[in-house]
Amino acid sequence: MSNTDLEDELRGTLDRAAASVPQATGLSDRAATGVREARRRSWMISGAAAVAVAAVAVTGFALTGGNTPEQPPVAAGGAPQSTAPTTTAVQPLSAKSVAGTWRATQITGTKALKSARPDDPVLVFKADGTWSGSDGCNGLQGTFTIGQRGEFAATSGPQHMIGCENVPHTGVLQSAKRIAVTEDTLTFAAADGHELARYARAR
Repeated sequence: MSNTDLEDELRGTLDRAAASVPQATGLSDRAATGVREARRRSWMISGAAAVAVAAVAVTGFALTGGNTPEQPPVAAGGAPQSTAPTTTAVQPLSAKSVAGTWRATQITGTKALKSARPDDPVLVFKADGTWSGSDGCNGLQGTFTIGQRGEFAATSGPQHMIGCENVPHTGVLQSAKRIAVTEDTLTFAAADGHELARYARAR
């Protein structure tokens, strides 16, 4: 047998063998579908892992309270409210605290404060530590000192003693050891704390 005849016989054998194998239709389609399914499963697994990581992070943040320190409540104006107690500063007394003109409204043992008198019975304190005024009949003057806590002392200068229903300013000033001052009220007290007199700022 020649080489040509042998080659023809081999081709025939191969063709018959190929014809006997059933054809696989849609093979490429199934291969593409398999690739898409594999990608979809991979994406779903990756998405689930991301969700799980986010849930763990949120839970950890909630348990630890986060990294932001607790802030005080914010007021309507937008500034944090202070929790520190507020205190009102007490201004120390001085001669300047009582500077001005005062009229007696109450003096222990004196009833006729509103009686008519030749002069206006007032006391005038000055920031330089001097005082003056009238008891209603006589001119008065002297000096005074005031401690930061209300300690008080006064002296009186020479004066006439014209008799009338005098307002005893001098007696009040010499007896007083302490004073208290508000915006419109001046109170004199003895060493034991009992009130001697009360004056109102003249208008």
